[in-house]
Amino acid sequence: AEKLPMPPGYYVTYGGQFESQASASKLISILSVISLIGMFVVLYAHFKSAMFAVQIMLNIPMAVIGSVAGVWLMGGTMSIATMVGFITLAGIASRNGIMMISHYLHLMREEGEKFTMEMIVRGTQERLVPVLMTALTAGLALVPLIIAADEPGREILHPVAVVIFSGIFTSTLLDFIITPLVFWRFGRKSAERLAASGSHNSAIHEPAPAPALA
Repeated sequence: AEKLPMPPGYYVTYGGQFESQASASKLISILSVISLIGMFVVLYAHFKSAMFAVQIMLNIPMAVIGSVAGVWLMGGTMSIATMVGFITLAGIASRNGIMMISHYLHLMREEGEKFTMEMIVRGTQERLVPVLMTALTAGLALVPLIIAADEPGREILHPVAVVIFSGIFTSTLLDFIITPLVFWRFGRKSAERLAASGSHNSAIHEPAPAPALA
């Protein structure tokens, strides 16, 4: 539009829906960054480890891979609805990593497991069914919105459902490969520190035996 010949005093501006969408996209981008920072703070406060917080958030890129592929396969485009889906997906995708890493630490704290590949394999196998069940139930709930794309009123819900469904699919599959490997490669120091701290706290708070009656 800038190259179009215009009479003196005339100019071109973008308004209406384009202006509203640009403003909304900017706002959602800012809120997305704030959400990711908030997620990191919450994860760090819970695990007391920046390494584990970052590792859990690695599930987000794995989910984005599937989401982008899903939007492309369905012939969609980037819109406000898909951006909302990406924000929602970030929290859902992180859930799998939380479940797995929490269980690894539980095995070390409560069952005396050492930081070994055998422990990681055991923890992954024991979390397999819960992770798959939560992903399956969430995915099945989105199927009606995906298959009814042409129904009136689904213009916003359909892109959101596609983003979340396809993202859950890839993040769940890749999570069982990436999370154990990253935990094995980078998580030893933090895991052993947290396991030792948890065992120590358990010993401190263990109630003393009741005195025997004479």
